[in-house]
Amino acid sequence: MTSFIERLGPQRIVVFRALQLGDMLCSVPALRALRRAAPHAHIALIGLPWAQTFIDRYSDLLDELIVFPGATGFPEQREDDSALPAFTHAMRERCFDLAVQLHGSGAIANDIVCSFNARANAGFVQHDEIQRAGCFIEWPDTLPEPHRYLALTHAMGAPFEADALSFDLTAADDDDYAALAAANGIEAHRLVLVHPGAQLPSRRWPVARFAHVADSLAADGWQIAVTGTAAEAPLTAAVLGLMAAPALHLAGSTSLGSLAALVERARLVVCNDTGISHIAAAMRTPSVVIASGSDTRRWAPLNRERHRVLADFPPCRPCAFRECPYGHECALNITVRQVLDTARAMLASDRNAHPAAPNLLHDRGGATVVAIHEEARDVA
Repeated sequence: MTSFIERLGPQRIVVFRALQLGDMLCSVPALRALRRAAPHAHIALIGLPWAQTFIDRYSDLLDELIVFPGATGFPEQREDDSALPAFTHAMRERCFDLAVQLHGSGAIANDIVCSFNARANAGFVQHDEIQRAGCFIEWPDTLPEPHRYLALTHAMGAPFEADALSFDLTAADDDDYAALAAANGIEAHRLVLVHPGAQLPSRRWPVARFAHVADSLAADGWQIAVTGTAAEAPLTAAVLGLMAAPALHLAGSTSLGSLAALVERARLVVCNDTGISHIAAAMRTPSVVIASGSDTRRWAPLNRERHRVLADFPPCRPCAFRECPYGHECALNITVRQVLDTARAMLASDRNAHPAAPNLLHDRGGATVVAIHEEARDVA
């Protein structure tokens, strides 16, 4: 029996997924399955403007970026429908064979995708949504994020070979990392990345606690690097300002590729549940993920041994708020001691990790940079 995609034989496919980096990384296994099922098709992604770097990275999976102009109900951009009619008209002019709604659970996203008038549509529907023509499955609410999209591609007749996230480094990425390492004195054998940012404030663990963890790990002999985007520099600077130990400040210093190369070489990543946690999963680098507000059943890395997710579950979770209106229990109930115990246990099991003397930023054959100790802080 031929599958949906075999019967269709699509040559022009458009995939709607206008989301951020972590979301896009979680869709890579499904995109690989789609490409294997339609190896000669032109596959376009409708995504956010930043996603051109994603397409450049995954040029074997995607051929083109079509920038989504935004619409009501899509908070990743300004929620404005004014450009939607012209966008829809342009999509109809493309005469796609297949339009795939890979954005989320359905409803308004399906309305947009079905308005393209492709020969066939595929995607997800909510349990109470009207039936859609094409290959639509009920939103698999209990599955981890990568498996949700693999369920759709499987239903389309594109079975997957692997569910792990992947991020292939290029020679340019390695060159960029080498320059970053030389400029900052990065010592990969004892490098711990501390990443305090997240797009939503409700997803952030307190900066004072990140600083306390970083100080404690520096006292254990690990080289600490605080990472983030250029826009997160005030947040990362706040962590550094609260620290007693020296640390590298790399916020805004990395491209996507050099960040992935940095993560690959680090011994551990300590972060919120955000894009860098998915990079760590793709690079197979151990991580401690403080998951505030998010649906851990959906977003936690698939490998629970390599990636340890720490979460508390008040009744308001999972959270849909940008700013927590309830006192941020889910974040505050994760203590510094929990994070430190988990991080230390993971570092102790790494045979390739070699700490130096306490509070040593650079270990240069006896030339040391040592912090002045402050009194111990009473941080939960």
